[in-house]
Amino acid sequence: MTDLKRPVTEVAAGILLDTQGRYLLGQRPEGKPYAGYWEVPGGKIEKGESVFEALKRELQEELGIDIQSSEELTVLEHDYPHAYVRLHVSIIRNWIGTPKGCENQALSWELLAAEKPSVEPLLPAAWPMLERLRGLLP
Repeated sequence: MTDLKRPVTEVAAGILLDTQGRYLLGQRPEGKPYAGYWEVPGGKIEKGESVFEALKRELQEELGIDIQSSEELTVLEHDYPHAYVRLHVSIIRNWIGTPKGCENQALSWELLAAEKPSVEPLLPAAWPMLERLRGLLP
């Protein structure tokens, strides 16, 4: 039985999409739940922040880039053992700077056309994001 009283953690996730049809995944650093798993960059939306403001802050902290715009892709929910998350997923095509692992996390550019990412394991909630993204592209 699910505990409906669990708090919902609002999360902004940003799929960086480059002109070569690649998207960026980051590996969760040691000390975080699911350390070693690969995920779409992003993080918690702070009180009073919009999804875009949270993405701008999180991607500056995580990747050292300044995003210029984003487009909403989907909102999905996932029940992890440590948290129930509502993920506000956006596509980001315009940013300033070169993404780097500011939190000592590994990064991997993955081809969207590939059947699955070259890195694993992927966080469970990343799969539906990637499926939705593939559905939008020609």
